[in-house]
Amino acid sequence: MGKGGSRRRANATTGRVCPCGSGQAYAGCCAPVHGGDAQAPTAEALMRSRFSAFALGDTGYLLRSWHSSTRPARLELDPGQRWTRLEIVDTERGGLLDTAGTVTFHAHYRDAGRPGTLTEHSRFVREDGRWVYLDGDQP
Repeated sequence: MGKGGSRRRANATTGRVCPCGSGQAYAGCCAPVHGGDAQAPTAEALMRSRFSAFALGDTGYLLRSWHSSTRPARLELDPGQRWTRLEIVDTERGGLLDTAGTVTFHAHYRDAGRPGTLTEHSRFVREDGRWVYLDGDQP
């Protein structure tokens, strides 16, 4: 019941809970990062903001938060795929004083009504002082 209560409170104040799984209202969680008003303070926070961007279809933010050496020229998301839940499995480094870190996660989705899970071990680095996604391996 704790999760449901939190979700109802966030919905009452902002209309939606952040897709990243923090339980916070989107407006106070990933929205400021997506809008450029704040930066993700850790690699995990960047991972969460990127998951939210996938869930919301924000390709502009995804490209802006991608390292310049590995960023694709453009990004098209599958309109039939809906990202539903993020599960952080492990983090290594990626803190406030680090310059690199990794996050292993399970990103759950529905595609054409069927559930699926993407598992990735992502690498993050700082570029121009801010966290960016470098690349990832899918086991």
